[in-house]
Amino acid sequence: MPPPRRWRSVGLPALGAVLAIALWWLVTWAFDIDPFFLPAPPDVVDAFIRLPGYLAEQAWVTLLETLIGFGIAAAGGLLLAVLLAASRTVERMALPFIAGINAVPKVALAPLLLVWIGFGYETKVVMVVLLCFFPILVSTMAGLTSTPSDLGELARSLSASWWQTFLKVRLPWALPQLFVGLKVASSLAIIGAIIGEVINPEAGLGSVIASSGQSADTPLAFAALTLLAIMGTTLFYLMVGLERLLAPWAKAISS
Repeated sequence: MPPPRRWRSVGLPALGAVLAIALWWLVTWAFDIDPFFLPAPPDVVDAFIRLPGYLAEQAWVTLLETLIGFGIAAAGGLLLAVLLAASRTVERMALPFIAGINAVPKVALAPLLLVWIGFGYETKVVMVVLLCFFPILVSTMAGLTSTPSDLGELARSLSASWWQTFLKVRLPWALPQLFVGLKVASSLAIIGAIIGEVINPEAGLGSVIASSGQSADTPLAFAALTLLAIMGTTLFYLMVGLERLLAPWAKAISS
């Protein structure tokens, strides 16, 4: 990667993070804000130093819930999008039902999930799936149904079967839209896991935030939030890297 491009891809985001932390520190110092309300960066670092093993253990729990739920949502959303895109009749029958389910506030479903599934990690995984599934489904369908007609005609002129047309024309064309949904869902996955953990605070960073609020340990809550931000950013850029690997031509087409 050439140095100017490396600077834009790595240096600028890192500089933005440093400036944000510096501004945060400046605000807490200038207004003499009590750490109970807004801890300064050194207070958050101190929380990491106090409980490194505990935070790492809870972060691992949240990460597993997030990855499992995200993986299920991605696989299910892609499969259902293919089925709906293959038949306009099935799409018209199923999509209103799916949209109605998505419109239900997921926080309202959390108590019901505890009744239906129990207090284990499965409840958090289901919450992640519920938040991630619809964006992946809709974006994938948008990509699969937007294939230019001339590409479809070209495939038919070459006597390509439906599956050959799908695998070599429709799916590659849909990849940029698919990754839009995956990148949106990568942030929602973290949110889903935390909703489940706050409502059922057995383990995970959500339980750390809930318990630190009860014990008035705001720096510990911010340490957990920092780990969540790192997780979300990492998952997002993993999707960006996967998109560049699988669809390197997408950026050239859109620019």
